[in-house]
Amino acid sequence: MTEPLVVGFETSCDETGVGVVRGQTLLADALATSVGEHERFGGVVPEIASRAHLEAMIPTVHRALAGAGVAASDVDAVAVTAGPGLTGALLVGLAAAKAYALALDVPLYGVNHLAAHVAVDELQHGRLAEPSLALLVSGGHSSLLLVPDLSREVTSLGRTVDDAAGEAFDKVARVLGLPFPGGPPIDRAAREGDPTAIGFPRGLTGPRDAPYDFSFSGLKTAVARWVEARQRAGEPVPVADVAASFQEAVADVLTAKAVRACRDHGVDHLVLGGGVAANSRLRALAEERCAAAGIVLRVPRPGLCTDNGAMVAALGSRLVEAGVEPSAPELGADSSLPIDVVSR
Repeated sequence: MTEPLVVGFETSCDETGVGVVRGQTLLADALATSVGEHERFGGVVPEIASRAHLEAMIPTVHRALAGAGVAASDVDAVAVTAGPGLTGALLVGLAAAKAYALALDVPLYGVNHLAAHVAVDELQHGRLAEPSLALLVSGGHSSLLLVPDLSREVTSLGRTVDDAAGEAFDKVARVLGLPFPGGPPIDRAAREGDPTAIGFPRGLTGPRDAPYDFSFSGLKTAVARWVEARQRAGEPVPVADVAASFQEAVADVLTAKAVRACRDHGVDHLVLGGGVAANSRLRALAEERCAAAGIVLRVPRPGLCTDNGAMVAALGSRLVEAGVEPSAPELGADSSLPIDVVSR
């Protein structure tokens, strides 16, 4: 029996993504981004993102179907991000997905954005070991998840208390005069710097702190104060050293907590996902620490780590395969959809 052909819609933030998946095989992943329109504001502006999704949606769908070599009539199911994310942006994707599902008379699956970041790894590395542990690191989320069954059961072990890692990258980049979004520029600058040059703090790593939660607000503030002190003293700011030391602090906390969670829960497979998972130091340190702990590390290629339609289609394919009930026509957006709700 032919595996179902699933189209996935992703519009949770500033990327309009449409992916086409058959089973665990990625056929196409079309993307349109409005990041350039947000750059002058130093962050994503929800209204601008929503309008950009409206303009990009139909052309992106056409590119995805053409790239996959299929017609809309070939589609067996539609999946769409229902949350978490920016409400206005989510509503654009939901409206488009509902329209296609209704016109094609196929089931609709509203999926969790974070669970989709886990599912996308299956497109590169095959079926996920269950249980697995997932470390998801993006602009709005830093999460540790226990995944006993990706289609039905995902449990939060730890989450962001204030600033997520991606937010901290953006804010530190601004302090250093680097472009938005801050992740890639800091990664590039750090290659020329010394990660041990400055001893920036590691948040929530004390014996009384929550073992799996994350806080990068204090780290961001420490970087800003260190840079301001140099500037007040009339001394040059060693951008490369600051970038490398900041990046090391982030990677150190994320990987240490992920390995600890694997040990505590008896899990020997770790998936690293989300936009910040494209960071070279985070990937390298995760490989080093997982190898030492006997943990199998799975990291999707960088293009699959950032928000994309392929991840939504991948999770949708899993739901179809597992016989999960499709979403109701009145499916709505939930900007704070909890991780334990894989589909709605």
